[in-house]
Amino acid sequence: MKIINKILTAVLALFMVTGCYEGIDPISYVAPGADASAPQIIVVTPAEGYQIKVPDLTAPISIQVEVTDDIELKQVVVAIDGVDVKTYTDFRDYRRLLATHVQEGITNGDHVITVKATDIEGKTSQKDVHFAKVSPYTPKFPGEIFYMPFEGDYMEMISFKFATKVGNPTFATGGILDGKAYVGANDSYLTFPAEGLKSSEFSAAFWYKPNASPDRSGILSASPTGENRQKGFRLFREGSATEQRIKLNVGTGSGETWNDGDVFAVPTSEWMHIAITISGTKAAIYFNGSLAREVDNTGLDWAGIDNISIGSGAPNFAYWNHKSDLSQYDELRFFNKALTSSEIQNIIFNDSPYVPKYAGETFYMPFNGNFKELMSMTDATVVGNPGFVEEGVVGGAYAGATDSYVTFPMANLKSTEFSAVFWYKPNGNPTRSGILSASPTGEDRQKGIRLFREGSATEQRIKMNVGTGTGETWNDGDVVTVPTDEWMHLAITVSGTKAAIYFNGTLAREVDNTGLDWAGIDNMSIGSGAPNFAYWDHKSDLSLYDEIRFFSKALTQTEIQGIMNAEK
Repeated sequence: MKIINKILTAVLALFMVTGCYEGIDPISYVAPGADASAPQIIVVTPAEGYQIKVPDLTAPISIQVEVTDDIELKQVVVAIDGVDVKTYTDFRDYRRLLATHVQEGITNGDHVITVKATDIEGKTSQKDVHFAKVSPYTPKFPGEIFYMPFEGDYMEMISFKFATKVGNPTFATGGILDGKAYVGANDSYLTFPAEGLKSSEFSAAFWYKPNASPDRSGILSASPTGENRQKGFRLFREGSATEQRIKLNVGTGSGETWNDGDVFAVPTSEWMHIAITISGTKAAIYFNGSLAREVDNTGLDWAGIDNISIGSGAPNFAYWNHKSDLSQYDELRFFNKALTSSEIQNIIFNDSPYVPKYAGETFYMPFNGNFKELMSMTDATVVGNPGFVEEGVVGGAYAGATDSYVTFPMANLKSTEFSAVFWYKPNGNPTRSGILSASPTGEDRQKGIRLFREGSATEQRIKMNVGTGTGETWNDGDVVTVPTDEWMHLAITVSGTKAAIYFNGTLAREVDNTGLDWAGIDNMSIGSGAPNFAYWDHKSDLSLYDEIRFFSKALTQTEIQGIMNAEK
């Protein structure tokens, strides 16, 4: 009986198993096919050329990859700068990997991510992505508290905070530094918190490519709600399709100050530099480093100011149609001080590298708050304590001091012909000094050039000595009356046949010359005969100098007059 029961149980189990497979297709083997290609790699993040912009010395980078293969993946390796940082060999989907790896400790500099994938047949592929961690921005200028370069985003580089975007402003190529620039759009602008930017003195400086449509707009606005102009400030433009005027309104707390600025022609494809300065006594607007208009002012009240709008008067100064500006903006900076004209010029030259204006020009030093030569972007060596004055011919000017001067290397400035031009306001005390001196050591005047002055407290004679290699040439120039508040233009030219001195574009004296020998000349001294032509008391000059240029040719009188007229 037990045997019969076991047989019945077995038969019943067989029927149950058979029933379970009814309606289910049997599994069929499918051949994988030929391994036709190597793995395909997509680096999802970071994008090529990505920049990490954080103030920390090191930062993490998130690397997201997608790797696929037509048959089966065997291994995927992620490396940074040639060092493996992550290896994948276990795949949930043997034909596809989607993974994210976060690598810590990325330092400043350029880096490359390399993703290498291998399939089961040994075929390999590789994908490289370059990125960089950008050094935290260090303010370049005294009092700089805000810098927005508009390089594809709206990050302020000192606080590393982003401006709030309203509407749809965009970016354009061809910024002032050949990067990108902000482009305004209808009903569009940026706002940035004013907290941390409020100071009793304030300046803004930026590059601007105006679009006269619409014919009026806001540019920068720090305004309280309502039509209240006794607080904050407002920079805006008004005009026509052919002429625009930029104006400034400042809230003093108990009233308002108006600065009607100046006009400029539109349309234009050229960048112009705009700067505003506000102090407790003055409010000024500058165009391209030159003062457009300055008016008296009694202060700056920030009460009720939460944000600064960029590219519009909105939201709080949109009345009188000072709405969105469709112009381009670049290199926007704010300062917690009233900038001087020299400081503004310095910013301009920093942002817009100098391009030689004249044939043969090899050297240009404008003395706008520094001793930088703008063609080589090299700083002169400072000896003693020379200074600057605000009231130069163009921007600031060099001011000599006792036992003080600057020197500059002559290695790239030596030529068979030579000229120097500059503006000069002579100081008759001391009664003799060096002006320019490129001299060898010792009392050797058969090499180089020496320009100097001699005379009295009421009359000075400017002279030149040229070393020809086998001898020296003397040019006794002419006299000038001192003291004087007037700038004069000085020029010297040296060729293989002549050596000339010009005062204000007029030939003072020309003499025969047989050459110019630079042997043993290492530096040019400006503002003194020292160190190598300090004998005969040709020491430091307490005069003022501005816009000094050197040339690798003997300038003609017409060329000298052209330079002088362009600057005065």
